[in-house]
Amino acid sequence: MQFLKILLWVLLAFVAAIFTFGNWTWVTINLWGGLVAEVNLPFLMLLTFLAGWLPTYLYLRTQRWRLAQRLNTAERVIADLKPTPVILAADPVPTPVTPPVPLPPADKLL
Repeated sequence: MQFLKILLWVLLAFVAAIFTFGNWTWVTINLWGGLVAEVNLPFLMLLTFLAGWLPTYLYLRTQRWRLAQRLNTAERVIADLKPTPVILAADPVPTPVTPPVPLPPADKLL
């Protein structure tokens, strides 16, 4: 599986490099106040990608963090509400009583 991940990243880097070399042109951007900026097209594409991806990613991470905090709080509350088991002293185990062995009559002993 690790090999496939590496292969995917290498393929993506290769496609990005081909796109960069094929589209290495300057793009003129008209800014406010009569300012003009000339930017490479691959750099402009990267900036627009990050402008769309980064806020979404930060929102997702914030939501996951909030949910994790809520889950931890709920687990602590549940742990506090659980009754602690009471351990009673165990009754000593009674030893078995063996019945006395009847002795033979005294006249039969001799």
